[in-house]
Amino acid sequence: MVKRMNERTIDVTDRRILMELQRDGRITNVALASRCHLSPAACLVRVRGLEQAGYILGYRAVLDPGRLGQAMVVFVEIKLDRTTSDAFKRFASAVAGIPEIVECHMVAGGFDYLIKVRVENMAVYREVLTKVLVELPAVRETHTFAVIEEVKNDPTIRLPLPRERGRR
Repeated sequence: MVKRMNERTIDVTDRRILMELQRDGRITNVALASRCHLSPAACLVRVRGLEQAGYILGYRAVLDPGRLGQAMVVFVEIKLDRTTSDAFKRFASAVAGIPEIVECHMVAGGFDYLIKVRVENMAVYREVLTKVLVELPAVRETHTFAVIEEVKNDPTIRLPLPRERGRR
């Protein structure tokens, strides 16, 4: 693995801290230190270092989309009419300003982008599709996939710990 110039190497203790913070971003420093077998001061230094190095991007609450009127999830394949760097830039810039689009990924395969849209219902999605998505720069074709049931939605990053010696 190539290490970047300013990249900090993380050890097993850092991984434990990251796993605990993913489970509970509101955990107190004292509780986090206890779970990671550190003093509170040492734990705080490590957390600040992980934040400064960019391993921790932020903290947020996980909200219930259904209770907030955003229960419908739709995935949309987007195929552009041309695949030039200018078309990619214009598309990405336009997508950034659309609040209903919660994720957008450039992909390899039979289409160019996969976007995730979160809206109140199908009527609202149809409006977003006809007034927003098909009007995005360079869009040639869209394919919509409405989610019937969300089986798994886990934003947790897997952080395997190295095996301890003598354990299987």
